[in-house]
Amino acid sequence: MTERPDERLDERTADLGYARVDVDRAARTGDPEVVYGEGKTAEQVVGILRTLHDRHPDRAVLATRLSDEARAVVRTEIPEAAVDDVARAVTLGPVPTARGLVAVISAGTSDAPVAAEAALTAAVHGAGVTRVSDVGVAGLHRLLEARESFAGADCLVVVAGMEGALPSVVGGLVGVPLVAVPTSVGYGASFGGLAALLAMLNSCAPGVSVVNIDNGYGAGVFAARVARNAHPGAHRGGHDD
Repeated sequence: MTERPDERLDERTADLGYARVDVDRAARTGDPEVVYGEGKTAEQVVGILRTLHDRHPDRAVLATRLSDEARAVVRTEIPEAAVDDVARAVTLGPVPTARGLVAVISAGTSDAPVAAEAALTAAVHGAGVTRVSDVGVAGLHRLLEARESFAGADCLVVVAGMEGALPSVVGGLVGVPLVAVPTSVGYGASFGGLAALLAMLNSCAPGVSVVNIDNGYGAGVFAARVARNAHPGAHRGGHDD
């Protein structure tokens, strides 16, 4: 078993030696700090997850971009954690009561990891989530058939690679706030998602905002905040925020 690091806690940070964990973020923003797992050892991920969970036991803590090894260690060291292998992410603790609805729409199966990260993030940040998958513009009828399942959402996350056309099409069908996520899916001239990013930034559809390449996490947080604020609760920083 991994020994827990020596924690020196004050009101706002937990100094674990290898990381100064922001344990006050929930009070400031309504959302606790999230663990970005890429570049961290599995033991560091476990230590940070446990520290954040100790400070916020009433709601889920999220770790994203976890390697296969890190997810395996979390399964062993923190068996109560929920591991999402598609999203490459882990949650520890209860998911908040959902307010509002986020629809995550993805173009193809290859976009699934980023779409799954966005969906999990939105749920951890307090929104209800519905998924609409494999509705890319190469088969436009699929999107049109699914329109009713996302037109009533409070915010849309639209995930696409290659030429990144899907957010523009969706933005022309509904008047819902929309955040577009370019993915690094595609052949050589997609330049690792740059082509999709530029296409989304140059969208002719109004109301389309754009996050960075493969940034399902950023899109999920944005969408959850839109959804929550569309259905305001009694207070901030609590279980319903």
